[in-house]
Amino acid sequence: MILDDGGDLTHWIYKKYPNMFKKIKGIVEESVTGVHRLYQLSKAGKLCVPAMNVNDSVTKQKFDNLYCCRESILDGLKRTTDVMFGGKQVVVCGYGEVGKGCCAALKAMGSIVYVTEIDPICALQACMDGFRLVKLNEVMRQVDIVITCTGNKNVVVRENLDRMKNGCIVCNMGHSNTEIDVASLRTPELTWERVRSQVDHVIWPDGKRIVLLAEGRLLNLSCSTVPTFVLSITATTQALALIELYNAPEGRYKQDVYLLPKKMGGLQAHSIYFSRQRSLICSVQSHSPK
Repeated sequence: MILDDGGDLTHWIYKKYPNMFKKIKGIVEESVTGVHRLYQLSKAGKLCVPAMNVNDSVTKQKFDNLYCCRESILDGLKRTTDVMFGGKQVVVCGYGEVGKGCCAALKAMGSIVYVTEIDPICALQACMDGFRLVKLNEVMRQVDIVITCTGNKNVVVRENLDRMKNGCIVCNMGHSNTEIDVASLRTPELTWERVRSQVDHVIWPDGKRIVLLAEGRLLNLSCSTVPTFVLSITATTQALALIELYNAPEGRYKQDVYLLPKKMGGLQAHSIYFSRQRSLICSVQSHSPK
């Protein structure tokens, strides 16, 4: 079995040791990027074994992408910059599950939050949640923090970076490390100054500087901790997918990409719910008078 995050192991085996697929029963993938790679292989007819898309399971989308990012965005920014969020103007690029978590956390801390989004449904959700929909260039000169959450590439390009105001913090919460066009900043006229681990000041000839975090890599993996509760849920989801693929009778899964069966996700959600209820009841009982 292959247990993958990002599709790197699958890609490596496919390129270096393709004969190994004769002995492999299936692939379990948990990231947006890795799932995208699997769908590309399937479309091209090159996927040799069944694959399970864990990224789009409810427990992964909601717990890891939404609730975990809601906490880790604040943690990562605080650890690296000690910024105060109240009154800060922030633009969040993308209003998927990760963007929703980031926006909710920043709004709760008193930040003024703008959202950019190309998907009409996600844009409508952002509007209904009380966020102002903008184009990036409309607010680039005034915002204090820019956060990418799309999983796409070249979301913030050199033109946007040139327009940012002095002291703007730039970071990435999406899976792709090319959401911010960092390569365009490595030019002779710009000076890089390492302030502390994972924090660089990029300085323009006129003295303007932006604060770039983790060189555009994933902020919550580079600069903050991830709650163990969330990790345990994601790991359990992956384990269920491995068990399902391994024990499936011949012919149930063909050489294609599948979602984790809804029944398994539902059972897991129920177990999470009851475990949290138990914790709450125990907490109340421990504080009750004898």
